[in-house]
Amino acid sequence: MIYTVTFNPSLDYVVTVENFEMGKTNRTKDEYMIPGGKGINVSLMLNNLGYHNVALGFTAGFTGDEISKILKEKGCDIDFIKVEKGFSRVNVKVKNDTITEINGTGPVLDTGYIGRLLSRIDQLKDGDVLVLAGSIPASADKEIYSKIMDMLSDRKIMTVVDATKDLLLNTLKFKPFLIKPNHHELGEIFGIEINDKENAIKYAHKLHDMGAENVIVSMAGEGAVMVDSTGKVYSTCAPKGEFVNGVGAGDSMVAGFIAGWLEKQDYEHAFLMGVSAGSATAFSEGLGEKEEITKIFRDLYKGK
Repeated sequence: MIYTVTFNPSLDYVVTVENFEMGKTNRTKDEYMIPGGKGINVSLMLNNLGYHNVALGFTAGFTGDEISKILKEKGCDIDFIKVEKGFSRVNVKVKNDTITEINGTGPVLDTGYIGRLLSRIDQLKDGDVLVLAGSIPASADKEIYSKIMDMLSDRKIMTVVDATKDLLLNTLKFKPFLIKPNHHELGEIFGIEINDKENAIKYAHKLHDMGAENVIVSMAGEGAVMVDSTGKVYSTCAPKGEFVNGVGAGDSMVAGFIAGWLEKQDYEHAFLMGVSAGSATAFSEGLGEKEEITKIFRDLYKGK
């Protein structure tokens, strides 16, 4: 079974505002609400690709209830822990020529709630897949991802970590199967600016040497690169299409890679499935659908 963990789910309020101006009243051209959080996006995309999974994490208040309601309507299997105080965060995403985000904080998680989640994760068995994705609330232990991986280190569980800075770096000693920083996040880790594939590959190799089995670096319009568990490098340009939406594209790439790997246990296949899923989302209003992902995947393979 595949499990995703989202410590800090959100209800994303996405609005399109033409000619947005700071300090003035702006009217929306269109608007919608969707459940957010990196692990939740991975779960939704895996569903789109036909891979059953269980979404774990925390919800609180009326916003948490709405997150659960929408996910159930979309056919997601959820096993959230309900936090009694506070409410799940609301993230506002303003789309015009660019995307401006205002992200909420989320509820306070005490050790009792964390303990309940750890007990649930401790039930995972050999052969399961665990995705640890996104930020954690300020109240959570900054070592929580590495503690989870340490707890599971005696089992053959495929772990995927999509996080930033120390939250990611602290897990490398437990050899996650996949990590996926974007080029900005990769640069932040090493204190440099990365704008080309040559440097992205160089520093992906460094993360591989630090313990990550497979490292994908997404580079927006420049495409993506990957260093696999043997040190082999893969690279592809960004598929052609009209950019519509950057929200969830990286998470879709993670889900696509997992689906591709489980399908064939072939790194190139999984890498191109990841790029295809991420691109399909970038070309869509919401997360990409399977039909579009399959079309992009076929085009990428033709270009090889």
